[in-house]
Amino acid sequence: MLESRASIKVRSGKPGDAKALAGVFKQSWQQAYRGIIPHAHLEHMISRRGPDWWRSSVRAGDTILLVELEGDVVGYATTGTARTRGPYQGEIYEIYMVPSHQGLGFGEHLFEAARAGLDSRGLNGLLVWALSENTSATDFYWRRGGRPVAKTIEHIGGAKLEKIAFAWQ
Repeated sequence: MLESRASIKVRSGKPGDAKALAGVFKQSWQQAYRGIIPHAHLEHMISRRGPDWWRSSVRAGDTILLVELEGDVVGYATTGTARTRGPYQGEIYEIYMVPSHQGLGFGEHLFEAARAGLDSRGLNGLLVWALSENTSATDFYWRRGGRPVAKTIEHIGGAKLEKIAFAWQ
C-alpha cells in the first residue's frame, strides 16, 4: 500500500505526455497479454499505439487520466460513456500501470480518480471489460468491488478470447 500520497498526482493527459503514454501502454500490454494474445498480433497492436496515436487522442479530447509519481507517468486510464446499452452509463475503457508499479496501490488511486470523474459527469454505474485470462485485471476488479455482469467472445489475432464485464452500481 502507499505510504504517502504527497508525491502522487492524477491529472488529465496533455499532448506532451504522448511518449510517456506510449511507454506505459507498451510495457503494460507486453506484461498483461503475453501468452494470451498471439505474439505477432500483440506486437502489431502495440506498434499502432505510439506517441503519434496518443498525441492525436489527447488532442481529440479523449478523457485520459495519468498517475504520476515524482513527475514520472506510471499509469493511465481512459474513460467515457459506456459503449454498451444497459444500466451502466460510465465506462473505464483502459486502466494500466507500468509493471514496476503494479500491486503498490497506484492502480487503486487511479481507479478511484477515474470513477470520481465519471460520477462528476453524472454517469450512473460503472462498467469495465477485461479478458478473463488476464487474472491480474480480473482480480483487481473483484477487489475493488466489481462483479461480472456479462461475457462475450472476442477474436483477436486468430484467438478466441473471453471478455468479462465487471460493474459497479
